[in-house]
Amino acid sequence: METLLPAVATFICAYLLGSIPTAYLIGKLRGVDIFAIGSGNMGATNVIRATGRITWGGLVWFFDSAKSVIAVLVGLRLMPDALALATVIASVGVMLGHNWSIFVAMITGKLRGGKGAAAAFGTLLVVAPIQVIAGMLVFFGVILATTRLVSLGVLSMFGLAVVWMVVLIAQQAMPSDYLFYLAAITILLLMKFRENIERLIAGTERRLGDHA
Repeated sequence: METLLPAVATFICAYLLGSIPTAYLIGKLRGVDIFAIGSGNMGATNVIRATGRITWGGLVWFFDSAKSVIAVLVGLRLMPDALALATVIASVGVMLGHNWSIFVAMITGKLRGGKGAAAAFGTLLVVAPIQVIAGMLVFFGVILATTRLVSLGVLSMFGLAVVWMVVLIAQQAMPSDYLFYLAAITILLLMKFRENIERLIAGTERRLGDHA
């Protein structure tokens, strides 16, 4: 019971933070309905397509990552004796909130959201060593510059991070409990990027700069 109540509180706080519809709100500031443009996805890439500005998409990514950082930090504060468990619960909660936002359901009548990439990145900012974060960003930049495929860059950088952190865990440089965290974010990302993966395989994935 001593662990259950903080765990429930951590999940609820993380879910509500994740549910804040950053892309929708920024889209509204620019006079566009993010759900009616392009893929209809509540994420940074679709905001770029909807507004025509990379800066607005970058702002969405920043805030979506920031709410994940806050969620994990809240979890660590609420569960100081179970840091790895707190990380898993907060990470899952914030990504579920971002992907299936209760606030968006109130606005549109549909339980929908983003794909969780920025949210997952925010959790990694708290968990992963700095060299992993730097490697992710460089890897993403190279792939985006050479292919203009955002989804390929995102999937590749997270794949790199997961493999890298598994190696660190095997070397006992990170707690083995974080394997559950890595499994959780991997499953959630693959669930939301399934259609992108299918289009990448088929060669029909939309490139950055293509019209919405």
